[in-house]
Amino acid sequence: MDREGARRRLRAVPTDDAQVQFANLHGYKRAYRMAGSGPALLLLHGIGDNSLAWEPVFNQLSEKYTVIAPDFLGHGFSDRPRADYSVPAFANGMRDLLTYLDVERVTIVGHSLGGGVAGQFAYQYPEMVERLVLVGTGGVTKDVNPALRALSLPFSEYALGVVSLPWVFSTFSAASRMLHQHLPGALFRDNNEIIRVLERMPEKGSAEVFARTLRSAVDWRGQVVTMLDRCYLSAGIPTLIIWGSDDQVIPVQHAHMLHSAMPGSQLVIFDKSGHFPFRDDPDRFVDLLLSFVASTVSANISRADVKVALRQGPSSQPLTGDAEAQMAVLDVLGSDERSAT
Repeated sequence: MDREGARRRLRAVPTDDAQVQFANLHGYKRAYRMAGSGPALLLLHGIGDNSLAWEPVFNQLSEKYTVIAPDFLGHGFSDRPRADYSVPAFANGMRDLLTYLDVERVTIVGHSLGGGVAGQFAYQYPEMVERLVLVGTGGVTKDVNPALRALSLPFSEYALGVVSLPWVFSTFSAASRMLHQHLPGALFRDNNEIIRVLERMPEKGSAEVFARTLRSAVDWRGQVVTMLDRCYLSAGIPTLIIWGSDDQVIPVQHAHMLHSAMPGSQLVIFDKSGHFPFRDDPDRFVDLLLSFVASTVSANISRADVKVALRQGPSSQPLTGDAEAQMAVLDVLGSDERSAT
């Protein structure tokens, strides 16, 4: 079936009817929200979050595109089996879901963990990717908030389980919001968003899934995977990088490093925004994304293209950007602790 035929067969869903739907894949329930018609946008949420993270931008995007926002396995309304919760496993799950939905090619928009999954998906299945949009993405280099390092330690799931108890969580969230209101600098810039994510923890098994997912990518020293060593393989994919200037979860310096390692990428920093720029300023985010899609030509990468790039190696794509960003990228590429997926 040709590409246009695949797009015509995408099931159109009214924009006001983006209720959760389910696909049964390998015996497990995978939740997703889908609306609109036309070329497909795949929206991937962060760790511990779910597809409703995209609620501020979902309806606007679905006016022009088929928007698919899944709940990763172990998140939201999806099942929580004892399973592999690594970044490559999530990428495989997205391949399976898209195949189930008869969607052959997508523009992938990934936030935080979802950005790492988007990058991994482009690495594993480049022929399915039209564009990449990476938002405050994980998987660039070590630096990450100390709280996430601490939560990667053994038995952290028990602490999360205690916090998620209804009476404990209500006290915790009320105290956090009061502190954030009266002492804004005392907690995360995204304090309210963190509480929103934690509100999913009362779901049975959520704390265990959070810990298993986090440990697949983070340890006490920071992130253990990076996409910088294989960015050259995505050189033919139009890429937009969006970051908040005040991101306290993953530093904005990562945006400049990623931009340096991906020649031809576009970089936009949301001033005074934190880890969730698409929620801090949804109208700007939608305008930026729509403009990016409209102004770029879909990638069309074949297996032969990947073979040529692999044989040429990363040196065929020189770094760009300022000297500081280039040196930071080179430091990561010279480390023996980088990803070897």
